[in-house]
Amino acid sequence: MTIEELITDERADLLEALAKHRHFLRFTTRDLTDEQARQRTTASELCLGGLVKHVTEVERNWVDFILEGPSGRPDFAEMTEADRARWTDGFRLLPEETLAGVLDEYAEVARRTDEVVAALPDLGVSHPLPDAPWFEAGARWSARRVLMHIVAETAQHAGHADIIRESLDGARTMG
Repeated sequence: MTIEELITDERADLLEALAKHRHFLRFTTRDLTDEQARQRTTASELCLGGLVKHVTEVERNWVDFILEGPSGRPDFAEMTEADRARWTDGFRLLPEETLAGVLDEYAEVARRTDEVVAALPDLGVSHPLPDAPWFEAGARWSARRVLMHIVAETAQHAGHADIIRESLDGARTMG
């Protein structure tokens, strides 16, 4: 197997895993009204529309990191109250938002991610992580590591969404 085939297979595997978990997340929102997508069904503040918004923003920000390094990520140390309020709103489907609208935005971000991954000359390119209390000081992540993180984040939140949906109306993603 050539290096090009290995790279192609690796990219295909990463994108296939991401597509699978994106599907599971989107599937939890099937046949819901906007009001249902706003509804909290657990002790958590999370709702289905908010989870889709959050995963969309996470994917967008991490792909920006792949392309731009730490300047492509928010600076958590310099967040204002307005920034914190916007961040909190990223976990909610706001009254002026629709489930269809956030799903469309998620599809657009997914399309962009897939295009960026396909065009990257090297998945090993890395950047220093931004300063944040949850990152090890001086750590670097490669594009490969970022993509694995996006897959993990999407899978984790698809699981959250499945619990929220089952609590909402008994519907499940699997089983």
